[in-house]
Amino acid sequence: MKTTWLALCMAFTSTPLLAADDSVEINAPAPGSVSEEQGLTAWSRVFEVASHPRCANCHTGESDRPMWSGPSYGKARPHGMNIRAGASRMGVETVACQTCHSTSEHAQDTAHAAPRVGMAWRLAPPEAHWFNRSSVEICEQLRDPATNGDRTVQQLAEHLNHDLILHWAWHPGPGREPAPYSLLEHINDLLAWGAAGTPCPTK
Repeated sequence: MKTTWLALCMAFTSTPLLAADDSVEINAPAPGSVSEEQGLTAWSRVFEVASHPRCANCHTGESDRPMWSGPSYGKARPHGMNIRAGASRMGVETVACQTCHSTSEHAQDTAHAAPRVGMAWRLAPPEAHWFNRSSVEICEQLRDPATNGDRTVQQLAEHLNHDLILHWAWHPGPGREPAPYSLLEHINDLLAWGAAGTPCPTK
C-alpha cells in the first residue's frame, strides 16, 4: 500500500504541546538604568536568537515560503513540498500549515517531525523579515512601531512571553538545535536593550 505525504504528516506530528502556562515573570529595568554599551551587548544576544534558524526560518519577509536551514538541514533551502503560506501566512489558500503542524494532543518523539504548538502554526508577517538580515537591519526593524507590530519593547517582551509558537524555538523536539540562551534570558536581554534606549550597532 502506497503511503501518501499527507499520511506521513499526520503520523509524525512532533513532540508534546507546550503548556499554556509556559511563561516567565517579566521584570523590566527602569529606563536609563542600562548603559548604551550594556544595551548593545544585550542586543547582540537578541540578534543571536532572532537570526537563529529556529526563528529566522519563519521570518521570510515578502516571500510566503518558510525556509529549512541550520546544521540539521545542511544547505539553506525553501520548505519542501513547495509549501506556500499565502497572503494568510497560514496556508489556507492551498494547504493549511495545520495539516502537518497539528495541534493534536497526540505526541511523537520522531526526529525532524513537523513542529506543533498549542496554537495555529503560521509564517511571521511580511514586515517581520529576519532571514538573512543583518544585526543593524533587524535592530532598526524591532525598534520601529511601523515594522514591529506597533509594539513597545515591553509589549514585545509580553508577546514573547505569551505566544506559544515563539516558545517552540527553545523546545523544538529531537533532531533540531534550539535557539540560544533561554526564553527568560532572551526576554531579559530585550528589556535591557529597551531600558538602554534601543541602541543599534553602527555596522
